[in-house]
Amino acid sequence: RIDQGGVVGYVILTLLLIGLVLVFERFVTLTKEKKKMIAQLESSESSDDNLLGQLIKDFNKFKDKDIETLELKMDASITKAVPKLERGISTIKLLSAVAPLLGLLGTVTGMIGTFQSITLFGTGDPKLMAGGISTALVTTVLGLVCAIPLLLLHNLISGKSRELVQILEEQTAGLLAEKAEQEIKA
Repeated sequence: RIDQGGVVGYVILTLLLIGLVLVFERFVTLTKEKKKMIAQLESSESSDDNLLGQLIKDFNKFKDKDIETLELKMDASITKAVPKLERGISTIKLLSAVAPLLGLLGTVTGMIGTFQSITLFGTGDPKLMAGGISTALVTTVLGLVCAIPLLLLHNLISGKSRELVQILEEQTAGLLAEKAEQEIKA
């Protein structure tokens, strides 16, 4: 049946494959980064092998500065870390949006083929129309079969990324609050 979708059907399946590979890569990367961040939270030493450790090193590097400067430096560190966590996520979302559009393209081209058959041969032989209608329906189904899982997986990956960004922001806020408290006491 996939063969009935024609070129558009294979393009949709290729997009699904690309999207699934991206989701897998992001899932593995974000899971590893979360484990490293959790280990960093439990450790007293900052490590360069994770984004939170790099953030803590940046804090220690600039902790002698005034609170406003330190806050700006920490914001810059978070801004630098976020693209590493969000890389590829927008591509997954794009693929989930393009797939049903390609399904619609296949639907339209299949229906055009059907109407051309009707124009040339009339409506006497239903087999002539069946091919175009089949192409139309198969590409629609393939577009949806690609879009629905990619959209759900995008949501999962996006949530994991937001969770890690939130950890970075919470830790930064905690470090800055600690620094401000020290300044008030001094």
